[in-house]
Formats: sequence, C-alpha cells, structure tokens
Amino acid sequence: MSKRLLRMISAMVLVFAVAGNTLAKEITVRGRLQKTVEAGGWLIVDGEHKYLILNAQRFQNEKWFKEAAEVEATGETKDVMTTYMEGTPFEARTMGPLGQRGSESAGDQKGLTRVLVTGDSIVQAQPDTAILTISVVTQAKRAIDAQQENATKSDAVVRALKAAAGAGAEVKTSGYSLQPQRLYRENQPPTITGYEARNSVIVTLNDLTRVGSVIDAAAQAGANDVSGISFTLRKDRPARDQALGEATREAVAKAQVIAQALGGRVVRIIEVQEEGTTKPPQPRYSAESSQAKLASTPIEVGTLDITSRVQLIAEVEAGR
Repeated sequence: MSKRLLRMISAMVLVFAVAGNTLAKEITVRGRLQKTVEAGGWLIVDGEHKYLILNAQRFQNEKWFKEAAEVEATGETKDVMTTYMEGTPFEARTMGPLGQRGSESAGDQKGLTRVLVTGDSIVQAQPDTAILTISVVTQAKRAIDAQQENATKSDAVVRALKAAAGAGAEVKTSGYSLQPQRLYRENQPPTITGYEARNSVIVTLNDLTRVGSVIDAAAQAGANDVSGISFTLRKDRPARDQALGEATREAVAKAQVIAQALGGRVVRIIEVQEEGTTKPPQPRYSAESSQAKLASTPIEVGTLDITSRVQLIAEVEAGR
C-alpha cells in the first residue's frame, strides 16, 4: 500500500483503537467547550487540561452546546489515538450545563429547585415632545370642488401651524384622500352623492406650552379634525434603564424570599427575559371649524408611565 493512500485513510479516521487497550477510567470533567483543529472536533478545557470529546455529535443538538459554554460531563477516558492527538480522548456518558448532569433538569437534582418569578417596575417621566395629527376635511357635489376647497384651506392651515408651533417644530403631510360619498338603498346599486377630500398633517413640537395655541390656530385657519395628540420622551434611555434595573432587583428579591422560605439560598440565575412598554397619556380633541372658539384650548400634558417587566428563572438550593 502506498504512503499516499495511508495518509488519506488516516485523515478520514478521527479515532481508532490501538491494540492492547487498557482499562477505561470514569471521571467527571468540568470546563469550557472549545473547538479543535480537527474538523467537527470538540474539547472540554479545564485549566491546563484538555479532554477530546469522542462522541460530541451526541450532544451537539442541545441549545447549551456552544463554544465557551461551561459544562459538566461524566464519562471514561480512552486509550485511543486521534489524528492530531489534541487532549485526552474522552467518551462522555452524560453532559450538560455546569450544575446539571446529562439530560437531567435542575429540578431532578437532589436539593435543587427551579423557581420562576416576575419583577415589575413603573417609572414616571415628564414628556418633552408633542405629536398632533390635524386634518382638513371638505365635501362638495363635484370632486374638483372638494379638492380645490381643501387645497385652499390646507394651505392656510399649514401656514398657521408653522407660525403657531415655532421655528423648532416640524410640520409634514401624513395622508391625502379624495373619495366619493355613496348613498345605499335597499335592492338598488349605490349612487354617488358627492365627494370628500381629506388632507392630514403631523405636527411635532418640543414646546409643550404651545399645544393649545397650535390647535386653536389650526381650527381658526380651517382645520376641522384633530384626531390624535400624543406625548413622548425623545431621550428615554435613562428612564427605561431605571425601570429595567428596578424590575430586575424586584425579581431577584422575590427569588431570594422563596429560597429563604425553603430554608436555602439562590444558587444561580438560569434565565432572564425582559419586556418593556411605555404608556403615554393620550388626550384627544375634535372640533368643527365653524364652532372654533376664541378661548385657548386647555391641554394637560401629564406624565409618561415607563414600565418594565422581568421574568427570571433561578435555581434554589433548599434547606435540609
């Protein structure tokens, strides 16, 4: 047999037995998973010691099986030879995240219990931005008449909004529609009785004291629908971080209370999931231009409730 053929055979074989196997020795190995120079090979690295996992494919579909994961495995060292001989050959009987054995759950281990707790937090913050949706709605028998009247009023409304909102505000079109108005009678096809044109703009302003005057100016200029007002916080990261931290601490405290009630302690946190929402105040205003009053429209801004919820799974060691 040629030397070239021998090299090809050696490269295809990852592990092969050597004559005169010695007795296997069962050990427990704790360390981090690490890929080897061999294709598809994995090691458990424990300090300066390396153990080559001969049957890594058995565990590779597990979620926790990934590089740098801390694992604990029980198995036997083998007197075999590998292509590169990186680490002590090791055949795992059981393997799992550090603190578990094989496919056993933490709840199955003696004295260990998993608890699921939830922490909630609400942080109030003062909004710094107002967003208004203002529309001009016109109706006429003919489409061109509805469109022309709407164009004239919308132009006046936009100019009034820019003047009332100030230089730092943003006014932009959010939607436009021209639709027929139909009359429906029983057992008859619908008939078109007229047309409705709608032009909507979104106003974003930082000076919250101007919200009422902006609504008044829009109504006086011809706007007849203010469909929504919302208040937001542009830089909300500090408030969100505060809410998240408080929710996490509450969840941890609950886990510790449960552990103390069981006469034990929290061994470790296994999993944490975070969910955050913001509930801004949503004042609404709607008026017809023909009913617009000279009195200023009062708008109460209120505060934002920035909420955070943390769900936490802890491993608790119960007392004996």
